Amino acid sequence: MNDRYQSPLSERYASKEMQYIFSPDMKFKTWRKLWIALAETEKELGLNITDEQIAELKEHAEDINYDVAKAREKVVRHDVMSHVYAYGVQCPKAKGIIHLGATSCYVGDNTDIIVMAEALKLVRKKLINVIAELAKFADTYKNQPTLAFTHFQPAQPTTVGKRATLWMQEFLMDLDDLNYVLGSLKLLGSKGTTGTQASFLELFDGDQETIDKIDPMIAEKMGFEACYPVSGQTYSRKVDTRVLNVLAGIAASAHKFSNDIRLLQHLKEVEEPFEKTQIGSSAMAYKRNPMRSERIASLSRYVICDALNPAITSATQWFERTLDDSANKRLSIPEGFLAVDGILDLCLNVVDGLVVYPKVIEKRLMSELPFMATENIMMDAVKAGGDRQELHERIRELSMEAGKTVKVEGKDNNLLELIAADPAFNLTMEELQKTMDPAKYVGRAPRQVDVFLEKNVKPVLEANKELLGMKAEINV
Repeated sequence: MNDRYQSPLSERYASKEMQYIFSPDMKFKTWRKLWIALAETEKELGLNITDEQIAELKEHAEDINYDVAKAREKVVRHDVMSHVYAYGVQCPKAKGIIHLGATSCYVGDNTDIIVMAEALKLVRKKLINVIAELAKFADTYKNQPTLAFTHFQPAQPTTVGKRATLWMQEFLMDLDDLNYVLGSLKLLGSKGTTGTQASFLELFDGDQETIDKIDPMIAEKMGFEACYPVSGQTYSRKVDTRVLNVLAGIAASAHKFSNDIRLLQHLKEVEEPFEKTQIGSSAMAYKRNPMRSERIASLSRYVICDALNPAITSATQWFERTLDDSANKRLSIPEGFLAVDGILDLCLNVVDGLVVYPKVIEKRLMSELPFMATENIMMDAVKAGGDRQELHERIRELSMEAGKTVKVEGKDNNLLELIAADPAFNLTMEELQKTMDPAKYVGRAPRQVDVFLEKNVKPVLEANKELLGMKAEINV
């Protein structure tokens, strides 16, 4: 296999669980389950299909004779009819009723929906576990003051835990979107070549009420609540657009999270996990690069772009169907899921092993805090008899002087020393130092974390506790 292209999504990034969902085994076993469901439904509605035929189909539902199907496809150039033939070879008594009344999209499109539903369930599981790990992190560090940034410029302090709630909130939005789309997925059912169920009119002698029961019965047998009420030959490709938009939303949230981690790692405040034997650079042995976060960003960009594929495909379908969707779907849908699967495994790995450096965080915060404390200092000076307007101007002037000391001369922030030396403020250095408690400047951040976790996160985790506890395994 080393002389052929190998997909990085399967070799490096996606889990075995997600790869199985998009495997030939999953696909063709689902085809056979759909053929069984169709035959059972037709038998229950009165067609001349025997219990013996159904039993024979079930006996060979799992042991797919791929060699026969591949040989047949070389002759007929049709994948569905090749597998109908191969199934019939194993089931001679039932071969005459396999695929009865159906078109290729009966197995192809219904399987696509089933596969996407299973893949969304796995994505959902991993997304919930990422949220759970972020919740632990946020709770642990909800009281750790840190310098906040707007425009990546120093701003009023927040806490490390409060920042994590920003990441969580976006993932919760993605979970809402995923749950909605997953909950609204329906099967195509069996509607025939143009969606009119004309073949069933013939099979059931024009009995409209009986034919009305076919789709609901198939849906129930396959574990779905309903089928789409109308279709052409295929289910609407708008469905694929909705699904990939969910994946793109997760990718966007993960990308933002990974960007923040990369920037924080540059600042040496927070660091993603780094193995004892991991090499950061082939040339610079001291380096610890945020390669997991960079990979999250890289794969996320791929998924965001991939979401254009089903949107364009949906927009360009002609009437009841065209086949220019097929090759694109074979790539864009599985690879979008495989990439998101890898992204969430990486996110879980990164959050689970995040390292926080409080001393570095404190040092940077304290270097900027004098500027942020000026309003409090001014209020204290007014209480000591100063004029608010005059003090405001003096603080502005002294802040400019201190900024020059930091940026031009490369020295430490000396704003407090300048204020203590200015008689207009009538404050001692000891009094000024009392204003330097970072906890005074984080506002309601710790409380916001508590409320957010209690009201927004805890209910989600409790409702999905059976999904919790997974650990991410990343290949490379």
